[in-house]
Amino acid sequence: MSKKREKSDAAQSDESDTGKVNGYEERMDKLVIELAHLQAWVKKSGARIVIIFEGRDAAGKGGIIKRITERVSPRVFRVAALPAPSDREKTQMYMQRYIANLPAGGEVVIFDRSWYNRAGVDRVMGFCSDKKARRFLELAPRFEAAIVESGTILLKYFLTVSEDEQERRFRRRIDDPVRQWKLSPMDVVSYQKWWDYSRAYNDMLRVTDSEHAPWWIVPSDDKKRARINCISHILQSIPYERLKFDPPDLGKRQKRPSDYIEDTSPRRTVPDVA
Repeated sequence: MSKKREKSDAAQSDESDTGKVNGYEERMDKLVIELAHLQAWVKKSGARIVIIFEGRDAAGKGGIIKRITERVSPRVFRVAALPAPSDREKTQMYMQRYIANLPAGGEVVIFDRSWYNRAGVDRVMGFCSDKKARRFLELAPRFEAAIVESGTILLKYFLTVSEDEQERRFRRRIDDPVRQWKLSPMDVVSYQKWWDYSRAYNDMLRVTDSEHAPWWIVPSDDKKRARINCISHILQSIPYERLKFDPPDLGKRQKRPSDYIEDTSPRRTVPDVA
């Protein structure tokens, strides 16, 4: 098979993976512009925003987060994707490392998985006792109430995906060298323990859904639809305002000094392969 044919097949495969939504690119472009307006408002108002993404493995959390953050400043939109706790962190209060990542004024923090690890992977994999998991579920709404009462906007999204679609995405990762890094040993276990995770997630959503911090479910078998629906909901849930942009006056560039001499010494330049 030619390289040209391989690229064509990959493009078609990627399209089938993300689904078909009429006017997807145009609609995403409009959402990206609104995210820029949101960013300007957050910076000027000093707002603090937390957005939590949880859900099944391969449900598309990373794709939504990428679309949110790819055209905004990382100084305003910060992604917190915490690794497994260190030996030191294991001795701390469970919420401690998450508290350290909460936003200051003028920041949006997106948690790519969050403190709800305790209710999902920790519980199913036995990384914590069932008693500790149940206690976490009791305390989480109170912890989130404190966050909201401090004036922080808290949004929680749970992405769902069907068994068949999750398996299809896993198999694509196995077959695609560009995606193989996405398939971790924990993903394999989550595939095998589908119903154990179902029970854990059902319990989590039931106990920690509250008026001050409700869960919003994002059906994600169609990735493009999920992205548009979720980002639209985020924008509708935050009372931001479009601020007038005052363009700076660039003024005039200085004239070349008469005593300036161009440096013609050899420089290392990357080869022009384009």
